[in-house]
Amino acid sequence: MTSKSSLVERAHESIRAILCNSDNAIDATVGNGHDTLFLAQLVGPQGKVYGFDIQQEALDACYQRLLEHEADKQVSLCHAGHETLPIIIPEQLHDGGIKAVMFNLGYLPGSDKQRTTNTSTTLAALQAALPMLCQGGIITVLAYTGHAGGREETEAIKAWASTLNKSSFRVDIESHQQGLQASPELITIHKLYT
Repeated sequence: MTSKSSLVERAHESIRAILCNSDNAIDATVGNGHDTLFLAQLVGPQGKVYGFDIQQEALDACYQRLLEHEADKQVSLCHAGHETLPIIIPEQLHDGGIKAVMFNLGYLPGSDKQRTTNTSTTLAALQAALPMLCQGGIITVLAYTGHAGGREETEAIKAWASTLNKSSFRVDIESHQQGLQASPELITIHKLYT
């Protein structure tokens, strides 16, 4: 049993262990930009982070955060849903060019709680991200179950992840508090070396 902040830390630990200077990464849900900044600092000025969000206010907050930390040059912010990954990510990265992808699901903190991620677009984004992931790369999904549709989205992601080829992917699931209906969960998908 781990706390919500520990799940964020666990996601960061997993990514910090593999993401290096000059790598490529995706923040599929920019929000206020904390994960985008984290990724940008790891890849450095020679790397690239692609950040997606449908809310302009999220992208604006993220850009300010990046500017404050002088990490804006290596980030491309996209005012689009994460399901558009295959359209926006450069084609040369589609076949194993991405080292890490982060999803932090739910709603933008401090904004309209009715505007949330949804199952269909999240699953489409996850499916699109798989071939982009290099061997040894990871996808982290921090799923919040306390908002409308959150539990259904989380269960759908876990069901989808359970169908992945076990010789190519390993899936780890951690929960904030086992058995609680509104407990956040961290789903980490590792692309194995084959």
